Amino acid sequence: MIFDSVRLALKDLFRPEFRKAFIKTLLLTLLALVVIWFGLKWLFDFLALPFLTEMMRPSGEWASWLGTLSSILFAILSAFGLAFMVAPASALVAGLFQDDVAERVEETSYPEQPVGQSLPLGESAVASLKFLAIVIIGNIFALLMLLIPGVNLIAFFVVNGYLLGREFFEFAAMRYRTPSEARAFRAEHRVTIFLAGLAVALFLAIPFLNLLTPLFATSMMVHLHKRLSVRS
Repeated sequence: MIFDSVRLALKDLFRPEFRKAFIKTLLLTLLALVVIWFGLKWLFDFLALPFLTEMMRPSGEWASWLGTLSSILFAILSAFGLAFMVAPASALVAGLFQDDVAERVEETSYPEQPVGQSLPLGESAVASLKFLAIVIIGNIFALLMLLIPGVNLIAFFVVNGYLLGREFFEFAAMRYRTPSEARAFRAEHRVTIFLAGLAVALFLAIPFLNLLTPLFATSMMVHLHKRLSVRS
């Protein structure tokens, strides 16, 4: 069931019907990462750089290396930061056009079934902001786990597998169910959805391809919800 949903979602990425969504996802995720990068740069310049300047002020010899050292530190921090910020960027982008992607999946793969209903604009905005906040907090936690050897990669996959699996699946379910029914349905199939979320986290860990995570995850969870609904 999960492998079948993954296969169909990967196929959807390159179908002509999804070309517009493909380009939009790629560009918006890149834009979100650029904004995040500038945010990290501002935080570094505002918080870390003054501390380094003050620390090295007594030594003229060390002060001459300040610019080089700060550039190296920022490069390292931003590399780690951006690796973990792809998930929040995906959450942000997904909130903008999840319904369009889900509707395209339903129309192309399940033409004989009724198309789900989009969430009201206000409810969708609240859900998207909640999704974004949860994913940011979760990935900050996963980033802190880098300090613990042997736990860092596990934390990344577990945190994102759980959060992305839960949120993307509930979105797919709420096109056909009330929010409370969607949460109950997700809880009923929590193990399957967590394993599906791990597939999303694995996709998220692949450089460049992870820029398409919102499209892949939305498509995959729509397919998975269809299959679980038939089985239930």
